[in-house]
Parts: sequence; structure tokens; C-alpha cells
Amino acid sequence: MNRTLSLVFGVATLALGLGGCSVNPVTGENELSLMSAQQEVSIGAENYMPSKQSQGGRYVVDPDLNLYVNNVMEKLAAESDRPGLPYEIVVLNNGTPNAWALPGGKMAINRGLLVELEDEAQMASVIGHEIVHAAARHGASQATRNILLQTGMMVAGVAASQSDSEYSGLALGAVAAGAGAWQAKYSRGHELEADRYGIEYMARAGYDPEAAVELQQTFVRLSEGRQSGWLEGLFASHPPSQERVEANKKLAEEYGGGARNETAFERATAQLREDQPAYDQYQEAQKAASEKQYDRALGLVEQAIDHQPRENLFWELKGQLLMQKEQKQAAIDAFDRSVAANPEFFRPLVYRGLLHKEEGNADQARRDLESSQKLLPTQLASYHLGELALQRGDRDQAIGYFQQAAQGGGKLGEAAQSQLNKLGA
Repeated sequence: MNRTLSLVFGVATLALGLGGCSVNPVTGENELSLMSAQQEVSIGAENYMPSKQSQGGRYVVDPDLNLYVNNVMEKLAAESDRPGLPYEIVVLNNGTPNAWALPGGKMAINRGLLVELEDEAQMASVIGHEIVHAAARHGASQATRNILLQTGMMVAGVAASQSDSEYSGLALGAVAAGAGAWQAKYSRGHELEADRYGIEYMARAGYDPEAAVELQQTFVRLSEGRQSGWLEGLFASHPPSQERVEANKKLAEEYGGGARNETAFERATAQLREDQPAYDQYQEAQKAASEKQYDRALGLVEQAIDHQPRENLFWELKGQLLMQKEQKQAAIDAFDRSVAANPEFFRPLVYRGLLHKEEGNADQARRDLESSQKLLPTQLASYHLGELALQRGDRDQAIGYFQQAAQGGGKLGEAAQSQLNKLGA
């Protein structure tokens, strides 16, 4: 059984044996919870790496932006009702406007959301909201509800997540549940609670709570306009409503004004905003590639690279396009640049490993694929590592990799099972 299903069944077993009430650290109310505070922190820590990797990895072009966002988070966390949690936040290299929190205080905010904000106070309102989700144990509460009402559906959802992928067949087999399992569709009560206490944390930290009102107004307007990207991002787990706008207005009036820090925010996000045209070209290139217009896509991504050569995603997409055009060495060179720009992102390591395997560079292929597995285990890497193990005569290791790949299902899972049958495993 893989780690994800073990985690799901483990929590389900806990539900059967250790049911009880706990006190919500934020509201002081008694709530049913099937997860201890220690387990909550452990689950968040375990899921943080796969959550980040599967959603683009850390934004690395401007490392100072991550430091800036963490400094704001620390100010807000210090004012929370659980200041002792191991809070951490990362800026993800993802253009979808979104932010999330795992149980135990691990959080993320996408670059796609940062470019939509106007000042530090609005960013503080997003982060404060996510801190409340962690501090008030909303993830644990949501998990409890899922376990009690639909454990079977939860397991099925995890299995589905392992076979689906937006990235050219990189099925994410044997991956921990990640952020989606813990942030999906918070209850109306959780959202209003996170708004209320998030505004309180903002005010304590010296920020203008009116920013939270403006943020919700923006979200409502964008949701009504059904702008692409927003509905599949922040709105999926944090649905906006006029009710939330009005509630935030009343709360903001209780606290008065505060800092906006526009200049600091503009300075911290300057590189991101300067590079936004290149990210727009990157998105256009992805769309062109999906329509098999590879030459047009390559031209667009090369323009993006000219604008910002330190962006690993641009080099990775160039490598993928060159793979499609059967220009293998040029593709390897592009993946080299992608890995050099961000050696802690799994995807270009998988692609480069596959190319080296095709070219007969077995040792380099193995190193790349093993490195990718440490960052995010994938069905594709597992299968090809199994083949490489067979080539060097390591039957036991081949069986282990094929077993991992078989769990992902689909055609690759069938191929892995066929290999296992040949090996008598």
C-alpha cells in the first residue's frame, strides 16, 4: 500500500478508535476532532513538499520576495492564537491566483495572486486568513468531517489524483495527498471565521483592516466576471460572497485604520511585475503547444526567456517543445538550464532523465530520475527506474519500482504490472 492510502486509512482507523472533542484554539468552542495537534503538525509537514512540487515549486527568480512574504507572515503569526505553530510560507511559481494552508501552519501563496494585490495590507489579509485556517484547526476539522461522512469517497479521490496530471503524462503516482485534500471547500462557517479572526490578526499587527474588505470586493467582482484562472484557484477553496464583504465591513469599522505599506510591497514585487509579460507569453506558449502549434510555442517561450533567462519554467517548456521536435540534445541543454535555475524542482529532472535513458546514458538517467523521486515520486520516474534496474541486473530494486508504478494505474500501470508478471512478482 502506498504512503497516501496508508495515511488515509491510518486516519480512518484513528476515527474508529480515538473519537473525542477538542477546544478550538481560536474561538474557544468545543469541537469534534479525530486528530491531535501533534498529528496535525506531522501531517502538514509530510504533505508540504509534495504540495509545493505538484504546484510549480518555489518561485526562485527573486529570492528576496520569499523573505519579504515570510517576514509579513511572521508578524501576523505572532498575533495569532497559536503563535507556537511551526508556521512557514512559500511563494509558489504558479500563475493561478491562489493561497492555501495545510494543517499545522505550512502555507503557500502563488505569484499569480501576488500580482493581483495592491499593497502589503491586502497581502496580509490573505496570509492572516490562511493563518486562521491553521490556528483554528480547520484542516483537522475538515478531515474529521470527511472521515465520518465519506471515507470511501476520500480514498477514491486520492486514487484519482495519482493518475491525473496536467504535465504531459507525468502521472503523480505514489504522492502524498497534498494541499488539495486539506483545503478543499472549507465550510461557510470556516470561511467567515477565517475572515473574522484574520482581520483581528491584521489589526493587531498594525495593518489597515479595510484591505480585507477591498480584497473580498475584488474577488466578488472577478467571480461574477468569471475570469479564467480565478475560479479554478482561490475561489475553489475560498468562495467569495457579498455576505463576506458585508461582514468584513462591519469588522473593519471596529478597528479603524492602519498601515498599507504600498511602497514596500511595490518594491518587493517589482521583479514579478516586470516579468509578468514574459509569464503571459509562457501561458500563450503552453496554449499553442496544447494545440500542437510547436513552432509558434517555441517562438513565444524564447521571447519569454529573452525577457527573463533565470526562470526555470521557461527553459523547461523549451525543453519539452524541443523533445516534440525530436531535437534531443538541444532539449537536454534546455533542461540543463532549467535544473541549474532551480535544482529543487522535480519536473525537468524527469524529462532530462528520460532523454538520457533514450540516448543510452544510463548512469545520468538514473541520477536524474532518482533526484526527481526525492522531490516528488512519480509513476513515470518509477517505471523507468525499474527498467534501468533491470538493465543492470538488480531484480529486487526493479520489482520495487514497478510496484510503485503499478499503483498509478492507467497504461503505464499496466506496463509495470506486465513487468512484474514477467519477474514472477
